[in-house]
Amino acid sequence: MFEHKREPLITRHEFVIRIAKYFFISIAILGFSLLVGMLGYHNLCGLSWIDSLLNASMILTGMGPVVEMKTFASKLFASFYALYSGIAFLSSVSVLLAPALHRFMHVLHLEDE
Repeated sequence: MFEHKREPLITRHEFVIRIAKYFFISIAILGFSLLVGMLGYHNLCGLSWIDSLLNASMILTGMGPVVEMKTFASKLFASFYALYSGIAFLSSVSVLLAPALHRFMHVLHLEDE
């Protein structure tokens, strides 16, 4: 996936392309997660589309729920979506930062030699 520590550093242009690729992967993770939340809040909790977007966005970013859940199914969905959202958000940040951290570690190793 990435170059080995014994391989030369990739060019700046290749690095920008790699950053863009991983940016779009992280956006896809967040977009999918937001879509799952919107569908669940709309269908299971009876919220309007805009309220579903708001609630899913707030949960996904760790801010907390906006609308109180009243039914058993909605509370269950909100609980599992909150657990999933924490993992999804941290995973997307990890995917986004992976190329930059790898390049940083690669540069440090090159200076060591």
